[in-house]
This record gives sequence, C-alpha cells and structure tokens, in this order.
Amino acid sequence: MPSLTIIMPTYNRLAQLQKVLSGLERQNHPLSDFEVVIVSDGSTDGTNEFLHTYVAPLLLRPFVQSNQGAAAARNLAIQMARGELVIFLDDDVVPEPQFVAEHVSAHQRATGDIVVLGPMLTPPDFALKPWVRWEQAMLYKQYGDIAAGRWQPTARQFYTGNASLARRHLLAVGGFDITFRRAEDVELAYRLAERGLTFLFNPKAVGYHYAERSFTSWLQTPYLYGRNDVIFARDRRQQWLLATIMAEFHQRHTFIKALTQLCLSRQTLSTIFVQALRRAAALSNFSGLNSIANRAYSGIFNLCYYQGMADELNGRQAFFQLTQGGVRKTVRQEDRKTVGWVNDYVE
Repeated sequence: MPSLTIIMPTYNRLAQLQKVLSGLERQNHPLSDFEVVIVSDGSTDGTNEFLHTYVAPLLLRPFVQSNQGAAAARNLAIQMARGELVIFLDDDVVPEPQFVAEHVSAHQRATGDIVVLGPMLTPPDFALKPWVRWEQAMLYKQYGDIAAGRWQPTARQFYTGNASLARRHLLAVGGFDITFRRAEDVELAYRLAERGLTFLFNPKAVGYHYAERSFTSWLQTPYLYGRNDVIFARDRRQQWLLATIMAEFHQRHTFIKALTQLCLSRQTLSTIFVQALRRAAALSNFSGLNSIANRAYSGIFNLCYYQGMADELNGRQAFFQLTQGGVRKTVRQEDRKTVGWVNDYVE
C-alpha cells in the first residue's frame, strides 16, 4: 500500500501531462512508495486512451469523469486516494527529482498539522506568453518575501499546483467546494486554517510551471478572484478580508488607484485602457523596458480584480463607498500578512 498519493486533474493537455509523468518517473523518492491518481475531466484529446495503456514504472490509477471542473476532479481523487499524505500537482507543473522527497521530509520534520507549499518556477526551456511571464515574476517576488521573512505563508498562498497535506484533513473539511471554478483552492485553505493547520513554504519542493494562457483567459483570473474575495468575506466567515483589501487599496501605487477611479464599471473606457496598456506592455517588452511592461500588466490585473469586486458588491458606487468608509481602522497586523500576495501583484 503506498504511503502517499499524488493527485492530478487533467483536461486536454496530453503532451504536458506526459512531461509531468516523466518528471515523476525520475523522482529520487522510491516510486513504490507513492501512487499517482489522475482524473481526466472530460478530456477528448486522447488522454483517456493514454492513461489506460500506461505501462511505465509509476503506480498510476486513472479515473475518467464528464467535464465538471478541477474541484470535482480533485474531490474524486481524494476519495480514491490510498495514501495518508496527499500531494497536489497540476498537469502543467513538471517536478524536479527531489520534489516528492522534499514534501515528505517537510511533513516528517513538522511538529504539528501543516500544509506544505512548494514553488512553481519558470521553466528555462519554454517561452511563456508575456502576461504569464509577468505573473511568474510576481510569484518570484512572493517567494522572495517569504524567504526574507517579510510575511509568513497562509491560506492565500495555497495553490494546488504544488502543495501537500494529510488526507484526513481534506476529508474532515469536505474537500473542495465545486461551486467555485476559480480560487476554490483558497476557499478550501480557509477551512483548513480554521481547522488549525498552518502553512509552510519549502523552496526545495520545486515544480516548473509550463503555463499556457490566452490573454482573454488571463484577464478572467483576477476578475474571478475579486468576485470570490467578496463572496468569501460575505458568505464564508472571512469577515477580515474586505477590511484588509480596502486598506491595501489605499497603499496602491497612484497609477493603480487613478486607473481604478477612472475605469471601474465603465466598460467602454475600461476596454480602451486595457487594450492600450496591453500594447504598451508589448512595445516595452520589445524595447527591453521590462519595468514599464510590468507596470502595465499590473494595472490591467488590478483593474480586473477590482472590477470583479465591484460587480459582486453591486456596482462602482458600492466599491468606492467601501474604500471611503471606516473599514481601514479594523485591520490588524496579522490580517495584513494574510494578503501579502496582493502586494506581490504590484510592480
């Protein structure tokens, strides 16, 4: 019986999935000690046939379901897992040979119940889209801040592309909430934190993120995070969250605040500025002016994030009423640390 289970949902990424499995085959941790549970979430690109004919050295247990989203796929994998320890890995994150061993050793060294978070680094042999490259640069800032002790990792850094914890905790909190198609991992992490788990970053548990996202898909990420943060605060007992985000808004660069003030909930104007900033970023990247490109992408990301908040709050007026209210006075120092990731998305 394997002592740990690697859980991986997949959807129409056969070539990338094969790279990830090759990385798992090269682990320096005994292959007999872990199983790989893969759930194909309605794949139509030959993934299902490949999984059921796989004969390489990994203990691979494939499952197939209709397309229901990554949260539902992970929940199925959690139910089917036989290991006491679960490692979440995405189908575009290729693990380094020490990946499994580093997750295991971090749990062995721990004195309490923990969630281990590993870095998702930029692959040296893959050309990322410029907006994804910006996102990776912001992740590196985050990792640097954690390593420097500026703030400790929390539920907000729980990305299921590279993380591990005991399976019993996942079962105890009921797994992922399948009503969320984005930030479902953070919502789960809030419940894990309420259960008393702490979050630990292990920089040696490395995976390389071969991320491919269109610009349109990338725009949806901050927007949905913004909507979901309002939902988490309003409906999921995270009352501190809006106060913290509003305090952070007042610390934003003047450019970010002015862009939000000008464009929020003004669709035509917002579209014009997003496209103009995208063109400015592309020109800046071409000219080697990376700091200007990063500022442009940061502006786009933040505008989309605050638009998501505004839409969930029922409009521009409600958002700015929140920014002008007394909510800033309620933010505690420990609450500020929980949104350190927000600061890392501003260059």
